[in-house]
Amino acid sequence: MLSPAVNRLWQARLSLSACVRGVMSRNTLGLTLSEPQRLNHFPASPMCSISWWFAGSSEMAEPDGSYRPLPTTPMFSGPHQRPTLSRNPGPMHGMMLLLMPDALHLLTGIDAEAWLNRTVDAREVLPPPWLAICEAVQQASDDEAGVQLLEDFLDPLWQAARPNLALNAQRYQDWAQGLAMRAATSAPGRSLRQVERRIKQWAGQPMRELIGIGRAEKAFFETLLAEQQGRRVSWAEVAAESGYADQSHLCRVTRRITGFAPEELRRRIAEDESFWAYRLWQ
Repeated sequence: MLSPAVNRLWQARLSLSACVRGVMSRNTLGLTLSEPQRLNHFPASPMCSISWWFAGSSEMAEPDGSYRPLPTTPMFSGPHQRPTLSRNPGPMHGMMLLLMPDALHLLTGIDAEAWLNRTVDAREVLPPPWLAICEAVQQASDDEAGVQLLEDFLDPLWQAARPNLALNAQRYQDWAQGLAMRAATSAPGRSLRQVERRIKQWAGQPMRELIGIGRAEKAFFETLLAEQQGRRVSWAEVAAESGYADQSHLCRVTRRITGFAPEELRRRIAEDESFWAYRLWQ
């Protein structure tokens, strides 16, 4: 069941499109939510992120079913190879900056692979200028002011560091292909093993994983298009149009990335409050 929580997505300004995937925020202050509505489902993702808690707190689900409290200071997350689940014990207001991992590497030298499947206090990872902007965002008057601070901080850094081969970050497939091209044409040593090593250093995961996530995203948008056009969703057609071997292949990959079969995922996105992050990208 959906709640009146305020969930927002800011797309990056054009000059940052190959650096920033977007900024998401969620605000449930003043609302009384049921336990299921206070859950947060996120898919596996190649992105790195920085998160802020302006009010309230969050707990991360562990494999044994328990929940681990997360720090209320700004947090850093590396890429995740599996879906994650968190919950908010009470009303909350938070924001998350999604960064392309190779762009973060260019700007800071951080290797995404070292932080794969990890969420930690940002002070363990980020350099001093980044921690300073984290504090400025924490003290911002509202979400819009925080987003403005982030863009004004990142824009000059990115224009100075961005590669000559600009990457299209609007779709994971395009980004992964651009990343592979840059890895193959930069620095001495262009063997397949050396290229794969660069990709893992910049993005935290091997190319086959990035391609798989890109294919899953394509299936997600193919499903949205069918619904918007009033067509019945055919998973066999979605699988074929998205580059899967067959419908079973689509189901296996969707379960691995999201934890749910395609039809169950589609239903939950439409009806379940805890899938708010998915709905922001519709």
